[in-house]
Amino acid sequence: MTDRALAVVRAGALTTVQDRGRPGHAHLGVPRSGALDAPAAALANRLVGNPVEAAVLETTLNGCALRPRSVVTVAVTGAPCPVTVGGSPAPWGAPVRVPAGALLDIGPARAGVRSYVAVAGGVAVDPVLGSRSTDLLSGLGPPPLTDGTVLPLGRPDGMHTRVDVVPHPGPPSELVLRVTPGPRDDWFTASALRTLATGTYRVSSASNRIGLRTDGPSLERAVSGELPSEGMVLGAVQVPPDGRPVVFLADHPTTGGYPVIAVVRGADLPAAAQAVPDTPVRFMVVRRR
Repeated sequence: MTDRALAVVRAGALTTVQDRGRPGHAHLGVPRSGALDAPAAALANRLVGNPVEAAVLETTLNGCALRPRSVVTVAVTGAPCPVTVGGSPAPWGAPVRVPAGALLDIGPARAGVRSYVAVAGGVAVDPVLGSRSTDLLSGLGPPPLTDGTVLPLGRPDGMHTRVDVVPHPGPPSELVLRVTPGPRDDWFTASALRTLATGTYRVSSASNRIGLRTDGPSLERAVSGELPSEGMVLGAVQVPPDGRPVVFLADHPTTGGYPVIAVVRGADLPAAAQAVPDTPVRFMVVRRR
């Protein structure tokens, strides 16, 4: 039994293993998956000296608790939260040394939704299609963590430079999503496009890793027929029959039959990962150059 491992004492509401995902397999029906807040995951890896592609843990709302079998260096980023080691306060957003057998507790998010836990050496579960990410839609990768799960760890790589602290933007008080109209904006009325650009929306509590759902005014269709299933991209703003926009996130389906009125700029999606339910959402229409 290797001593390079983490035992899960408290799994939390939803804690998964994530890395940069498995893009390039949409033609096989496999979503890209990966950390929803990719910059926060990359920062956690940088803080402990990991390469950017190392697998981390993504927690949801109420954190998790872990017990390493050997001395490890960890860092917690993303949603700000209390961190303790053996019951004593430890810094968030900075490298922390955790002795063998000590309890590392990542507490509830004080703001935002998802925190990221990086361990020097990375989480070394077996990769599937080149990624260690948990995919909630297809079921690929390791299942969400449960109490008692034991996660193998890789060996730290001395070739990567560790940093002490790096500034990182906090969770949004208002989620501003820049969108480019199309490809099916012609399936909607002109008033629907104005509503998307000016309407008051809020993050729905039904949001998950598949999509950020919104509450707000419905978007009126100009075409009432059914659209044949077609490919879906990350950031697609799909409009189901209730007319309320859904922004597709990392575990989104690769095809869909509801029309896509617009696509969110990729740079705005990490903030969507940290937007708590009831956060105001504003869609800013940016025309193609």
